[in-house]
Amino acid sequence: MELHILEHRVRVLSLARRGLWLYTHPLLKLLFLPQRCRCKFFSLTETPEDYTIMLDEEGFKELPPSEFMQVADSTWLVLSVVSNGCVPSGCQATGVTKIARSVIAPLAEHHVSVLMLSTYQTDFVLVSSVGTAPCGPGAVWEVWGPHWALGTATVTPRRCQVRERDLPVVIHTLAGEFDIYREENGESIPVPCDDASNGFLKPKSGEWHRDVPEATSSPGGTVRKGRSVADIPALRGPLRFWHPAVPQGTLLAPVATWWHCGAVPKGTGDSWWLCPAAPSPTLHPVQSPQNRFCILTVAPDTLPAIATMLIDVLFYSHSPPKEPGAGDLDSITFFSFSLIEGYISIVMDAETQKQFPSDLLLTSSSGELWRMVRIGGQPLGFDECGIVAQIAEPLAAVDISAYYISTFNFDHALVPEEGITEVIELLQKRQEGDR
Repeated sequence: MELHILEHRVRVLSLARRGLWLYTHPLLKLLFLPQRCRCKFFSLTETPEDYTIMLDEEGFKELPPSEFMQVADSTWLVLSVVSNGCVPSGCQATGVTKIARSVIAPLAEHHVSVLMLSTYQTDFVLVSSVGTAPCGPGAVWEVWGPHWALGTATVTPRRCQVRERDLPVVIHTLAGEFDIYREENGESIPVPCDDASNGFLKPKSGEWHRDVPEATSSPGGTVRKGRSVADIPALRGPLRFWHPAVPQGTLLAPVATWWHCGAVPKGTGDSWWLCPAAPSPTLHPVQSPQNRFCILTVAPDTLPAIATMLIDVLFYSHSPPKEPGAGDLDSITFFSFSLIEGYISIVMDAETQKQFPSDLLLTSSSGELWRMVRIGGQPLGFDECGIVAQIAEPLAAVDISAYYISTFNFDHALVPEEGITEVIELLQKRQEGDR
């Protein structure tokens, strides 16, 4: 299996419905004339709340700033899994489910927040080029000796933002499972996965990173659960820590000092690690609207033939906006159009499909219909890790296919129509079991 780090640098934004008039012209240009703006990655998803747009930096230049547009802070890197041209044998799950164990779960375990964009052709995993780590007031960190866990310590930071380059974490986490390539100027360049090249440093006997100052005191006393880092003498001064599982340059913020994460330099006795304790995942509520959805594609040369219908559906057929997470959903406004590197993918409900000529929309030979699982009672944000994993992992365990589309506020999984009852029961039992 190969993991490709694509050239795209993607921005994610929300466009309010009331401001759609201001963006009609640039959106039409991105939809139907992408060569005019050199945009190679464009996705537009309509939900009850707003329009979510994912697009590369060239496309982003086409959108004027305004009060109607809200842009996520991070720029996102795009990952894609390639199966070396091998076709899986047997009846295996597709979509995000097929990469749940190999990609989604490991990244969640290493505190990497991801967005997903499943298309008719493939699945794209978006990782933030600048991410965050758990460090809110009262965040718990594990303190380890060389061979044992000493306990936990509560961090009381003044600054909660932790800036972390996620790509080294991705490479370090997935190198054992994939051959990793970075795309540059249309060519796939192998990414060396040794420690020096991907941003991780591991200690050699008697050696420490040159940026780590000599310690003036050694750890002492017993670290008990709930004890503040400020109460541990060795952790109170200008010491900087690092750890093999955290990329060089990760910044932590206990009390008023920025810290690296890892081992105390030589001269202090044993090596001590200060590492983020694995947070208990937030299990977000799920809902299943009654719509049935189709996952389709269109040949690029036939796109002009459905342009009028696309414009009508996207810009003139919307229902009034609904409150986020409000009530049970009988049906939901959802339409997603992606044009990525020349390939078109469309997700629409079965009723909307009737407005299009059937001979121009291409789908699987079975014509399978899909039901939606909508994740989140309140807007999810972009910092939390493991949201995709909490859906993908249990579905992968029972071999149920799922396509997954993240939007600015909520996430959406599409599962085969005949399996929706089993999926909802599975996810609800998991929530009840973790209470």
